[in-house]
Amino acid sequence: MLEDKRYWIWFSLIKNLGIRRKKKLLEIYQDPKVIYGLKRKELTKISGIGEQTVDNILDVETKILVDKHIDYLCKNNIDIISISDDDYPENLKLIYDSPISLYIKGNKKILNDKKIGIIGCRQASDYGKKAAMYFGYNLSKIGVNIISGMAKGVDSYSHIGNCKALKEKCYSQNDNYKHVDNVNNCGKPIAVVGNGLDIVYPSENKKLEEEIINLGGCIISEYPIGTKPQKMHFPARNRIISGMSDGILVIEAKEKSGTLITVDFALEQGKDVYVVPGNINSINSVGTNELIKQGARLVTNYREIEV
Repeated sequence: MLEDKRYWIWFSLIKNLGIRRKKKLLEIYQDPKVIYGLKRKELTKISGIGEQTVDNILDVETKILVDKHIDYLCKNNIDIISISDDDYPENLKLIYDSPISLYIKGNKKILNDKKIGIIGCRQASDYGKKAAMYFGYNLSKIGVNIISGMAKGVDSYSHIGNCKALKEKCYSQNDNYKHVDNVNNCGKPIAVVGNGLDIVYPSENKKLEEEIINLGGCIISEYPIGTKPQKMHFPARNRIISGMSDGILVIEAKEKSGTLITVDFALEQGKDVYVVPGNINSINSVGTNELIKQGARLVTNYREIEV
């Protein structure tokens, strides 16, 4: 199957070729296989495609890398889905800068089910951790997939709450995760990361990542393998979290934080923003309480979230 996706993998590996230029090329040529076969003369005629970009598209080393990537992806059960595939999240197609392709490890069948993004502070307080677990657990119990970024703090604890609900369901069926895909009335975890799927970041979440996969969830990234986590990747990752979600729940955010960037994306995308109120004496609550003042929907119970 991955051999059929060779040219999408190659397209994702081209250096410094942004989403807008990729979309422009696809509008003209439809298929990356056609772009792969273009000559310099033809590429230089395309408006907005400079010499350096042409060099990057024609780069021989990038083309050689594809075989190594296919080999690694096959051995590690990683797939790639393009924006033209049926499995690609429909919500994500609607945003301005939707990724051309996504690498995915785990269950891609859940990407178009109902889902809530849970975001918040990396340095979460005990209150924030408990709230993240509470919402992750209870929303999962009513069949809502939980999307987050698998970062420290709120992200991790929302995934942990989701996994807890799934494990309880599995134990009640005595199947030890063997038929977790059949637990249709329980939401699954979806983690969106800002690095290649050959890297676990933060490293202490290796066990959590394995649990997400084993319980019928998935890990996704727009970055090819070998891509290290970099500061600039996380705002880009955040637009995917909000773009895929049917709504965003914010649990703890400082006055200036990446969490609020995700909220901005969600508002631009027309998503509902829910906020858990916080302690007025905590720096972790300055951002969340301000969102409530600005009109975000205050929630204290998972039933108040509409999906």
